[in-house]
Amino acid sequence: MATSAKVLSDSATQFVSDVRAGLCREGQKELPSKYLYDPLGFALFEAISLLPEYGLTRADERLLRRHAREIVRHVPGPALVSELGSGSGRKTRWILSELCEREPVSYYPIEISRAALASCQSELGDIESVSIVGVEREYLDGLREVAALRTDGVSLLVLFLGSTIGNFDSGADARFLSEVRGVLAPGDSLLVGTDLLKPLERMLEAYDDCLGVTAAFNLNLLGRINRELEGDFDLRQFEHVARFNQTTCSIEMHLRSKSRQVVNVRRGGFAVTFAAGETIWTESSHKYTRQEIAKLAVSCGFRTEAQWVDDEWPFAESLLVAV
Repeated sequence: MATSAKVLSDSATQFVSDVRAGLCREGQKELPSKYLYDPLGFALFEAISLLPEYGLTRADERLLRRHAREIVRHVPGPALVSELGSGSGRKTRWILSELCEREPVSYYPIEISRAALASCQSELGDIESVSIVGVEREYLDGLREVAALRTDGVSLLVLFLGSTIGNFDSGADARFLSEVRGVLAPGDSLLVGTDLLKPLERMLEAYDDCLGVTAAFNLNLLGRINRELEGDFDLRQFEHVARFNQTTCSIEMHLRSKSRQVVNVRRGGFAVTFAAGETIWTESSHKYTRQEIAKLAVSCGFRTEAQWVDDEWPFAESLLVAV
């Protein structure tokens, strides 16, 4: 029998639970950065990657384009390829194309964004000898699913590009890489991108561009709560803030309330009071040094097989091998 009652899906239930926990917590309010990437957020991030201030994506792509052949030479075949947070998959083309010169490739992009998986299929579907199977899961759940598919004698190459590892809180990056290592077998490979420390002004500009695209990307998270959870955030009463945390060597993105206000999230059944100037912390982006990357790898059960660094925008691709 039909009913007009609204029932939350599992993903929406998790979303409202995380929003409630983050906004109702004592002290600093926060929201998980993964929720920035709904279809509109994903499109806005793609626009950010083209901005002159945001050199990270172009550095990532330059390194992959220039060194794909060398990277692939370090990966034993045959291999399954899985990518954590593939986005559109545009920069993955270089790796897949080189692997296809050797053998047919099965590629498993792992994303919580269905729009990103669709974009990935569209972007890479023309590469001959590549089978693309999107996995709509959280990173580790998806990786376990992919790892279970391999047969004897097949290695696993995991791609974690774009410095997404830097979005973890201090210490959480090591815990996550250790969990990834727990899924891998000895000899499996992890190619991880990391943004490197650089002059402060250059880092801040990358997260607070003059056109306001990053601000729109950040504010869209409140818009998403309005759309999906029947919130009544007035986006005009919040402003995007990017700042550098010297202690953690991270750029932080916040949304700052311009006035004292009360916001209702009806599908969550709660209300939140904001003081004037109070912020919601939405994302961190840690900036590494090359020495820090090598130390992190060892602590998580990897050795650094090779590393490539972009000179124009300090950024590193590190190939880690599970030991």
